[in-house]
Amino acid sequence: MNIELDLLTACIKSERKAEYELYKMTYGYLMSVCFRYTNSRDEAEEMLNIGFFKILKNLEKYKPEVPFKLWIRRVMINVLIDEFRKKKRHKETIEYVEEYYDSGDSADQNEALTRMNTEEIHALITQLPPMSQKVFNLYVIDGYNHKEIGELLKMSEGTSKWHLNLSRTRLKEMLTTKAVVPIEIKP
Repeated sequence: MNIELDLLTACIKSERKAEYELYKMTYGYLMSVCFRYTNSRDEAEEMLNIGFFKILKNLEKYKPEVPFKLWIRRVMINVLIDEFRKKKRHKETIEYVEEYYDSGDSADQNEALTRMNTEEIHALITQLPPMSQKVFNLYVIDGYNHKEIGELLKMSEGTSKWHLNLSRTRLKEMLTTKAVVPIEIKP
């Protein structure tokens, strides 16, 4: 993603054409981030608009030595987590596990994943409990560590590890029983 500093400067000055140009340039990337954390295209678009507004509002805080793509991803993920907390409809029972010992079988390559397309994998992930889904996405897809996840989601590192383990176990069960529920993706 090659964003010119002149475009960012124009956005900071609230020039509508520049803001629209930045929106068009970042839409695809930000939408892919939002789609990983939401259950529908409509919800992903809503989150993208909220996040893009926050990006525009905080552009003066952007430091050019940091890749712009990484900065907007970080802002978007923080927005998604904040919105998740606000909209949480059902309280999830969380078992706090302070000590967690990895069984070690997570290093095995799953052949089923190599035969699946992105939509099928996304369909499996969306079947996870909401908090476990967030932890899985943050850890596996976005590369956060358990300490960072704990801080973002206000939980202990052990609880983050527990959710990741639960996610892996459930995904493994779904893959072995082929419980892939197709999701409808609106164009």
